[in-house]
Amino acid sequence: MAKAHLVGSGIASLSAAAFLIRDGGFAGRDIVILEEQDREGGSLDAAGSPEAGYTMRGGRMFEIHFDCTYDLLGSIPSLDDPSKSVTEDTFAFHEDFAWDDHARLVDGEGRVVDAHSMTFSERDRLELVRCVATPEHQLDGKRITDCFSEGFFTTNFWWMWCTTFAFEPWHSAIEFRRYLNRFIHLFKTFDTMSGICRTRFNQYDSIVRPLLKWLTDQGVTVQLGTRVTDLRLAAGDGLTVEALVWERDGRGGETPVGPDDLVMVTNGSMTADSTLGTTDSAPVLDTSGAAGSWALWEALAAGRPELGRPEVFHSCVEESTWESFTVTTKDPTFFKLMQEFSGSEAGKGGLITFKDSGWLLTIALNHQPHFRDQPEDTSVWWGYALFPDRDGDFVKKPMTRCTGREILDEVLRHLRFGQRQQILDGSVVIPALMPYITSQFLVRSGGDRPQVVPVGSTNLAFIGQYAEVPDDVVFTVEYSVRTAWTAVATLLGLDRQPPPVYKGQHDPRVLVEALQTLHRR
Repeated sequence: MAKAHLVGSGIASLSAAAFLIRDGGFAGRDIVILEEQDREGGSLDAAGSPEAGYTMRGGRMFEIHFDCTYDLLGSIPSLDDPSKSVTEDTFAFHEDFAWDDHARLVDGEGRVVDAHSMTFSERDRLELVRCVATPEHQLDGKRITDCFSEGFFTTNFWWMWCTTFAFEPWHSAIEFRRYLNRFIHLFKTFDTMSGICRTRFNQYDSIVRPLLKWLTDQGVTVQLGTRVTDLRLAAGDGLTVEALVWERDGRGGETPVGPDDLVMVTNGSMTADSTLGTTDSAPVLDTSGAAGSWALWEALAAGRPELGRPEVFHSCVEESTWESFTVTTKDPTFFKLMQEFSGSEAGKGGLITFKDSGWLLTIALNHQPHFRDQPEDTSVWWGYALFPDRDGDFVKKPMTRCTGREILDEVLRHLRFGQRQQILDGSVVIPALMPYITSQFLVRSGGDRPQVVPVGSTNLAFIGQYAEVPDDVVFTVEYSVRTAWTAVATLLGLDRQPPPVYKGQHDPRVLVEALQTLHRR
């Protein structure tokens, strides 16, 4: 029987394993997932306790046209109610707790800004339309700042867009254009965020855990603590993997790959080398480049330009680093004050961005509980900053040098809450510093990412955020799931292919609504 070897245990590999079983006829016992770390889930992580504090490095947005993701999760039973799928559970949660943001932007005086207007000048509108209409290949090597004048980056649209999707002005114009086209149908509700969905719990609990349970129930093996250092390829011009070279528990070895076997590699990692701080200590930036996912891609791409250029994505840490933080508290004061301030109950308010803050802070109050094992008397919320290397407005130093307590203090001072000391004393704050978190947005050209199944490959595919999928957008669960489905369907020659990427820009109704939004005053 053919076997499948999947390198990495993020959502791309877990999805590939599910597609192999569901669509490819593989038995679970013939699938092995090799993971360098001591836990599955990759970037969809979440852990902690009420005492030590919960932590999650981030959370991905969903929307109605994540067709690959909903198709996959429609096959996976929910942990809460096995009679329902994860997709059904997610839609049901959205029905009950849809976002309706009334405080999307807050100014430097702590006042809610009317974000219904995009505050575009005529020049901004023309530049936006021109960017959307420019063929992608003409944006090779260009930054967003190459396509827009300075005023564009002070519009309400930019503040909302960049903090929803984590774009920074120096990021790739290619990726920015893709996002504009991919999410044009969200323009009309962008200030309220009502077109964006979230999972019932954090995405580790809501997606990874049920998917992992289903896979292991099918007999899939997950080998933790195993670092794949190289793939031994057959001689010749083609790409045929003959063995996986790995390290485990201080020893090395090889796993032979048979002629009918498949190998799928998650190349690169947005959360590689992440470090955590505490309430009383700042995280320390790790630029050692020790993560196996990057090293393996480097080894494979050496002398093989068709396998991409990993150095484009991991060699400019100053342009791909930002910092998030997770706050755990048993004191309900902050949630009560925020619900009064924002006009939304926790879980329905969406993102709140302090648009004039030096760090460009954004926070979100999640629906509680946000962790499956979270006690009723404990609340968890999350935030992040796109410019952690700049000085804060109240804490006069870069966020990267701040303790969790100092980060929370900066947030509270922006909000002007009188109970600041009480909230500080009752909170556990865990910062997370991530050197590659937006590396997939760095300036690139065509060919810098390898094709999911490179030309000449007989049994090798690349999956995840650093494999190339035309038209779709990175930094989403949907992108990883689509690469997995593409890899399985292509290598096995299946008739059932991934659905096409949604293209709202070809829908006249969507275009009219988007243009009306651009002219709001």
